[in-house]
Amino acid sequence: MSITLIIIAVTVLISVAAFRDESLVNKLILWPRYMDNPQEYYRLLTSGFIHADWNHLLFNMFTLYFMGSSVESVLGGGIITLYLTGIIVASLPSFLKNRNNSYYRSLGASGGTSSILFFVIYMAPWGRLRLLFIPIGIPCIVFGVIYLLSEAYMAKRGQGNVNHDAHIWGAVYGMLYALLTDPSHGVNFIYTLMHPY
Repeated sequence: MSITLIIIAVTVLISVAAFRDESLVNKLILWPRYMDNPQEYYRLLTSGFIHADWNHLLFNMFTLYFMGSSVESVLGGGIITLYLTGIIVASLPSFLKNRNNSYYRSLGASGGTSSILFFVIYMAPWGRLRLLFIPIGIPCIVFGVIYLLSEAYMAKRGQGNVNHDAHIWGAVYGMLYALLTDPSHGVNFIYTLMHPY
Protein backbone atom coordinates (compact mmCIF):
# COMPACT_ATOMS: atom_id res chain seq x y z
CA MET A 1 0.00 0.00 0.00
CA SER A 2 1.32 3.45 -0.87
CA ILE A 3 2.16 5.97 1.82
CA THR A 4 -0.43 8.33 0.37
CA LEU A 5 -3.17 5.73 0.88
CA ILE A 6 -2.01 5.12 4.45
CA ILE A 7 -2.21 8.86 5.22
CA ILE A 8 -5.68 8.98 3.66
CA ALA A 9 -6.88 5.94 5.62
CA VAL A 10 -5.63 7.33 8.94
CA THR A 11 -7.17 10.74 8.24
CA VAL A 12 -10.53 9.28 7.23
CA LEU A 13 -10.67 7.04 10.32
CA ILE A 14 -9.89 9.90 12.71
CA SER A 15 -12.21 12.33 10.93
CA VAL A 16 -15.13 9.89 10.93
CA ALA A 17 -14.56 9.19 14.62
CA ALA A 18 -14.56 12.96 15.28
CA PHE A 19 -17.82 13.41 13.33
CA ARG A 20 -19.43 11.33 16.08
CA ASP A 21 -17.50 12.62 19.08
CA GLU A 22 -17.37 16.36 19.83
CA SER A 23 -15.00 15.79 22.73
CA LEU A 24 -12.47 14.29 20.29
CA VAL A 25 -12.82 17.36 18.06
CA ASN A 26 -12.17 19.61 21.06
CA LYS A 27 -9.02 17.64 21.93
CA LEU A 28 -7.56 17.77 18.42
CA ILE A 29 -8.72 21.09 16.92
CA LEU A 30 -6.45 24.11 16.50
CA TRP A 31 -7.73 26.45 19.23
CA PRO A 32 -5.11 29.19 19.69
CA ARG A 33 -6.64 30.80 22.78
CA TYR A 34 -6.28 27.54 24.68
CA MET A 35 -2.75 26.81 23.54
CA ASP A 36 -0.82 28.94 26.04
CA ASN A 37 0.76 25.79 27.40
CA PRO A 38 3.36 24.20 25.07
CA GLN A 39 1.80 20.83 25.91
CA GLU A 40 -1.12 21.95 23.71
CA TYR A 41 1.04 22.65 20.65
CA TYR A 42 0.30 19.15 19.35
CA ARG A 43 -2.91 20.72 18.00
CA LEU A 44 -0.88 22.37 15.23
CA LEU A 45 -0.64 18.86 13.76
CA THR A 46 -3.69 16.99 15.02
CA SER A 47 -6.08 19.60 13.64
CA GLY A 48 -5.09 18.33 10.19
CA PHE A 49 -6.64 14.93 10.90
CA ILE A 50 -10.18 16.17 11.59
CA HIS A 51 -12.64 17.85 9.25
CA ALA A 52 -15.82 19.90 9.45
CA ASP A 53 -17.93 17.53 7.35
CA TRP A 54 -17.81 14.91 4.59
CA ASN A 55 -17.39 17.47 1.80
CA HIS A 56 -14.39 19.02 3.56
CA LEU A 57 -12.83 15.60 4.16
CA LEU A 58 -13.45 14.29 0.64
CA PHE A 59 -12.12 17.41 -1.07
CA ASN A 60 -8.85 17.24 0.87
CA MET A 61 -8.44 13.48 0.47
CA PHE A 62 -9.17 13.52 -3.28
CA THR A 63 -6.52 16.22 -3.71
CA LEU A 64 -4.06 14.17 -1.69
CA TYR A 65 -4.91 10.98 -3.60
CA PHE A 66 -4.43 12.49 -7.07
CA MET A 67 -1.25 14.44 -6.20
CA GLY A 68 0.35 12.08 -3.70
CA SER A 69 1.67 9.51 -6.17
CA SER A 70 3.58 12.22 -8.06
CA VAL A 71 5.18 13.40 -4.83
CA GLU A 72 5.97 9.84 -3.75
CA SER A 73 7.75 9.25 -7.07
CA VAL A 74 10.15 12.09 -6.17
CA LEU A 75 10.37 11.92 -2.37
CA GLY A 76 9.46 8.30 -1.60
CA GLY A 77 8.80 8.08 2.14
CA GLY A 78 9.67 11.77 2.43
CA ILE A 79 6.09 12.57 1.48
CA ILE A 80 5.19 11.99 5.14
CA THR A 81 7.58 14.72 6.24
CA LEU A 82 6.30 17.16 3.63
CA TYR A 83 2.65 16.48 4.46
CA LEU A 84 2.93 16.59 8.26
CA THR A 85 5.22 19.61 8.39
CA GLY A 86 2.95 21.26 5.80
CA ILE A 87 0.03 20.96 8.21
CA ILE A 88 2.09 22.45 11.05
CA VAL A 89 3.64 25.30 9.04
CA ALA A 90 0.27 26.24 7.52
CA SER A 91 -1.32 26.29 11.00
CA LEU A 92 1.30 28.57 12.58
CA PRO A 93 0.14 31.93 11.11
CA SER A 94 -3.45 31.31 12.22
CA PHE A 95 -2.23 30.24 15.65
CA LEU A 96 -0.09 33.37 16.08
CA LYS A 97 -2.74 35.74 14.68
CA ASN A 98 -5.56 34.40 16.86
CA ARG A 99 -3.87 33.73 20.19
CA ASN A 100 -6.26 36.08 22.00
CA ASN A 101 -9.38 35.14 20.07
CA SER A 102 -11.44 32.72 22.18
CA TYR A 103 -13.81 32.05 19.31
CA TYR A 104 -11.29 31.12 16.63
CA ARG A 105 -10.85 27.43 15.86
CA SER A 106 -9.53 25.70 12.76
CA LEU A 107 -9.40 22.16 11.43
CA GLY A 108 -8.66 20.24 8.26
CA ALA A 109 -5.79 18.93 6.17
CA SER A 110 -5.78 21.86 3.74
CA GLY A 111 -2.30 23.03 4.74
CA GLY A 112 -0.85 19.58 4.08
CA THR A 113 -2.73 19.05 0.84
CA SER A 114 -1.75 22.53 -0.40
CA SER A 115 1.88 21.62 0.33
CA ILE A 116 1.53 18.46 -1.72
CA LEU A 117 -0.27 20.25 -4.57
CA PHE A 118 2.29 23.04 -4.83
CA PHE A 119 5.21 20.62 -4.61
CA VAL A 120 3.75 19.08 -7.79
CA ILE A 121 3.23 22.50 -9.37
CA TYR A 122 6.85 23.39 -8.62
CA MET A 123 8.19 20.14 -10.08
CA ALA A 124 6.01 20.26 -13.22
CA PRO A 125 4.71 23.80 -13.78
CA TRP A 126 3.43 23.05 -17.30
CA GLY A 127 1.89 19.73 -16.37
CA ARG A 128 -1.87 19.55 -16.74
CA LEU A 129 -4.41 19.46 -13.93
CA ARG A 130 -7.80 18.06 -14.79
CA LEU A 131 -10.61 19.33 -12.60
CA LEU A 132 -14.08 17.83 -12.37
CA PHE A 133 -15.83 21.01 -13.47
CA ILE A 134 -13.43 21.92 -16.32
CA PRO A 135 -13.21 19.39 -19.20
CA ILE A 136 -9.71 20.38 -20.39
CA GLY A 137 -6.42 20.22 -18.52
CA ILE A 138 -5.17 23.48 -17.00
CA PRO A 139 -1.40 24.12 -16.80
CA CYS A 140 -0.34 23.61 -13.19
CA ILE A 141 1.32 27.02 -12.92
CA VAL A 142 -1.79 28.80 -14.23
CA PHE A 143 -3.96 26.96 -11.71
CA GLY A 144 -1.44 27.78 -8.95
CA VAL A 145 -1.48 31.52 -9.69
CA ILE A 146 -5.29 31.62 -9.85
CA TYR A 147 -5.50 29.58 -6.64
CA LEU A 148 -3.15 31.85 -4.70
CA LEU A 149 -4.79 35.05 -5.94
CA SER A 150 -8.27 33.81 -5.06
CA GLU A 151 -7.14 32.59 -1.63
CA ALA A 152 -5.42 35.93 -0.93
CA TYR A 153 -8.60 37.76 -1.94
CA MET A 154 -10.78 35.56 0.26
CA ALA A 155 -8.36 35.85 3.18
CA LYS A 156 -8.45 39.63 2.91
CA ARG A 157 -12.25 39.62 2.93
CA GLY A 158 -12.18 37.47 6.04
CA GLN A 159 -15.66 36.05 5.57
CA GLY A 160 -16.82 32.49 6.06
CA ASN A 161 -15.21 29.75 8.08
CA VAL A 162 -12.48 28.63 5.66
CA ASN A 163 -8.87 29.09 6.78
CA HIS A 164 -7.53 30.69 3.59
CA ASP A 165 -4.26 31.57 5.34
CA ALA A 166 -3.56 27.84 5.80
CA HIS A 167 -4.09 27.28 2.08
CA ILE A 168 -1.67 30.07 1.19
CA TRP A 169 1.05 29.12 3.66
CA GLY A 170 0.74 25.43 2.80
CA ALA A 171 1.22 26.31 -0.88
CA VAL A 172 4.26 28.49 -0.20
CA TYR A 173 5.74 25.82 2.03
CA GLY A 174 5.26 23.10 -0.61
CA MET A 175 7.27 25.10 -3.14
CA LEU A 176 9.99 25.98 -0.61
CA TYR A 177 10.22 22.36 0.46
CA ALA A 178 10.78 21.31 -3.16
CA LEU A 179 13.53 23.89 -3.51
CA LEU A 180 15.22 22.90 -0.25
CA THR A 181 15.25 19.19 -1.08
CA ASP A 182 17.47 19.99 -4.06
CA PRO A 183 18.52 23.61 -4.69
CA SER A 184 19.16 22.80 -8.38
CA HIS A 185 15.38 22.56 -8.73
CA GLY A 186 15.22 26.36 -8.67
CA VAL A 187 17.19 26.59 -11.91
CA ASN A 188 15.08 23.82 -13.44
CA PHE A 189 11.86 25.53 -12.35
CA ILE A 190 12.84 28.84 -13.97
CA TYR A 191 14.06 27.09 -17.12
CA THR A 192 10.85 25.08 -17.39
CA LEU A 193 8.70 28.18 -16.89
CA MET A 194 10.57 29.90 -19.71
CA HIS A 195 10.25 26.88 -22.03
CA PRO A 196 6.69 25.58 -21.92
CA TYR A 197 6.01 22.39 -23.79
